Order: sequence, then structure tokens, then C-alpha cells
Amino acid sequence: MHFNKHPISNQSRTRRGRSRFFVYFFVSFSLVLSLPRLSWPAETVDHTWYADLLKKYVKDGVVNYQGFKDEENRLDAYLKVLEGTDTGKLSRDEQLAFYINAYNATTIKLILTAYPGVKSIRDLGGRIFNRVFSKKIVRIEGKTISLDDLEHGIIRPRFKEPRVHFAVNCASISCPPLISEPYQGSILDQQLDASTRAFLNNPQRNYLEGNKLYVSRIFKWFNEDFNDDVVGFFLKFADGELREKLTANRDKIKVKYLDYDWSLNGT
Repeated sequence: MHFNKHPISNQSRTRRGRSRFFVYFFVSFSLVLSLPRLSWPAETVDHTWYADLLKKYVKDGVVNYQGFKDEENRLDAYLKVLEGTDTGKLSRDEQLAFYINAYNATTIKLILTAYPGVKSIRDLGGRIFNRVFSKKIVRIEGKTISLDDLEHGIIRPRFKEPRVHFAVNCASISCPPLISEPYQGSILDQQLDASTRAFLNNPQRNYLEGNKLYVSRIFKWFNEDFNDDVVGFFLKFADGELREKLTANRDKIKVKYLDYDWSLNGT
């Protein structure tokens, strides 16, 4: 009878099996790390219905509310899209674009609730004007919040982006104009820049007389968002002669705030 001089115990086999496993695991893990990282596209929101409505019914900031009224079902469908969106799956820019569009589209819907008998958004607040902005009318992720909640509870504190003040629209003449397209994460920076420049360089909205810079009351209401430096903010976006004069006389410039026209921004 032949006997193996070095019999292999079950314990030895187990140790060897474990060693092989760790070798295979280490090699596989190393190969995974060496592979190029895959870049998954960020989720986006479908703004198709809203884009079509804006293109047809917003011209140079003037809103054709009757047109929106005629196709209110499409606006409602878009608001349903927003309501069902999981914002946690959106990139930062997509989120901000989402919230700006939610604010603007909901404001249009709010006007339509009383159109054509509304001359100002203030008419919808009863005797207390600000009450209109505290109405729970914005539906997002299963919650119903107000326009104030959206602007001052989410947009301003979360994103700390002063240019949003020239993107959100309160349906009034003195508001920065509603643009004819939705805000989109992929081009949000360019859109915010364009909206800000257009508003700041419009002499009907802001203008310089001597050493007095007359500006929208937005800069008074939200002065902290502009680092308490309105002139400095203007210098970032002002063009041409306005920029030249502000630069040459910066230390002498006195800021004055214009009255705010709450009349409806449309026909």
C-alpha cells in the first residue's frame, strides 16, 4: 500500500482556496480601477410644452396671456411634469433651471386663474399685497409650497446666485422680462448672463444721470445678494458708455432706487 508522505489536510486546502480568492479579487479590482471612468449623462427635464408656449406667446418680454389661456391645458401638463420630477437626480444647473421655470410657469398659471379680469398680480392678494406670494400653489415632489418659499426658501439660499433676480418673473412691468425660452441646465450660465446684461443695460430699467445711478428696486430689496455693492455688480455686466462712466466715477456714484410698476406685463 502506498502512502503519501505529505498528506494535504482539509484545513490546508481551505487556506489555499482563500489565498487564490484574494489573489483573483485583487487582480480583478486592479483591472476595474485601471478602466476609464464611465460618464453617465445627468438627468434633464422635458421642457417641450413650455418651450412651445413661450415661443408663441412671449415677445420681447410682453406676455400674451390670452394665448396661454387658450392653451392652458398644455401649461397644466407642463406643471405636472415639474410636479413629478425628482430634483435629487438633477445636476446643480439643471436644478436651478428647474426652479426658475417652476416659478415663472406657476406665476403665469396664477395670472390665468383671474384672467382677463386682472390688471396686476397684486389684485390676486386681496387687501394684503404680499399674500399673493405666500399662497401655496407651487407643486414640487409631492409638496405644495408658495412662490415665496420657492424663491426665498430654495433658490436664493441654496444657490446663492444673484443673477436669478433677472430670471424669475413676477408678471409685472418692472420685473426683468420673461424670456421666450425655458431656462436649461446645459446653457444656464449663458442664459443668466444674457438676462442680467439685458436688464442692467436697458436705460428704461436702469440709467446713469451725472453721478447718480438709478436702479431697479430689486437692488434695494435684495442688497445682500449683491454683496451690498450695487455699482460693483453693474461693473461686471455693464456695456459701452455706461461701463466707461461707472468705471471713471465709481467712488462718486450714488445709488438711487426707482419706483416699481406692478402693472401686468402683458396684453
